[in-house]
Amino acid sequence: MADKYPSYLNLLESGELDRRIEALYERLSPCRVCPHECGVDRLKGEKGFCRVGNKPMIASYGPHFGEERPLVGEGGSGTIFFTYCNMACVYCQNWEISHEGEGEEVSEETLAKVMLILKVWGCHNINLVTPTHQIPFIVKAIKIAAESGLDLPIVYNCGGYESVETLRLLEGIIDIYMPDIKYMDEKVALRLSKVKNYPEVVKLAVKEMHRQVGDLVIEKGIAKRGLIIRHLVLPEDLSQTEEVIKFIAQEISPNTYFNLMDQYRPCGEAWKYPPLDRKITKEEWNRALEFAKKYGLKRLDDRRARFWD
Repeated sequence: MADKYPSYLNLLESGELDRRIEALYERLSPCRVCPHECGVDRLKGEKGFCRVGNKPMIASYGPHFGEERPLVGEGGSGTIFFTYCNMACVYCQNWEISHEGEGEEVSEETLAKVMLILKVWGCHNINLVTPTHQIPFIVKAIKIAAESGLDLPIVYNCGGYESVETLRLLEGIIDIYMPDIKYMDEKVALRLSKVKNYPEVVKLAVKEMHRQVGDLVIEKGIAKRGLIIRHLVLPEDLSQTEEVIKFIAQEISPNTYFNLMDQYRPCGEAWKYPPLDRKITKEEWNRALEFAKKYGLKRLDDRRARFWD
């Protein structure tokens, strides 16, 4: 029998998806879902760094047309914004959701219905925005939705602060990984995002993601499977852009689909952390593009990756 697509349908059919769900829920008590490894008992409702207990929390959902071109197509990317985050970036552009907890607690069954609604609306994929800290609930919802006809690829849209052990449980469930590699400086990551050992953690995580899904495969303009990497250029090179690009080109793949992003703007508490209190300059952006050229990254998302006039 030929393999089904998306690949989680194969795990559903074999019963392996149930085992993965069980293993993911075990990681909630004590919690070691992400690298914080808070150790709280989330199955009993205790909360750690991410402030989410034993139920999914979502802020909004709907077709998104501002994502990378292969995700959007004509029907849009079916985004679900999950409340809170396992990072605490001081400049987060979704501050109300990630820091202030905008959203509501729902059941896994309701989350599954949301996924099915996005399919009915004609979206090309299910785009999980900041799923890291809620992934056990999400995978259970995927199973419920798949039993009722969900057959869209799953996009794991995250900040890169991931546990490799958790990622291994997602193999064959996630079709498209989309991490944002934020920095290559441990001290900057701790100061601006409140996470420890970020460069080491994100490198291992992205390598595992690429091992699972490989370079991005696009058919008829739509992403089917693979890795997309994002990188937001920050003022005065707080994002260590050259080191990020060098890592991708030399340790992941020069054929990586790469979204080099120029849209930084001061949000949240960025005003407290100069130079984050300003947008990037034309010179800073063009310098970042030169790094992509220097290291041979050619699959740049063409919506943004161009020189300013």
